[in-house]
Amino acid sequence: MKIKIFYISILLLLISVSAEAQCAMCRAVLESEEGQETAKGINNGIKYLMIIPYILVGTVGYFIYKENKKGSKK
Repeated sequence: MKIKIFYISILLLLISVSAEAQCAMCRAVLESEEGQETAKGINNGIKYLMIIPYILVGTVGYFIYKENKKGSKK
């Protein structure tokens, strides 16, 4: 069972799809620009805004786990 999970994990890591995080209207307006610097900036901003909730939930989950672990040792 563990070997299947390992192979599936490796497969998922090797198969990646480029993610574009823009809506259709934003993309159409930004593609008309020559330098594409604004489009790259907006994409990075959207990705940044998407990552923040995961970091917050992970941090809270870590501290809850840490408190539960400390409580079970007593």
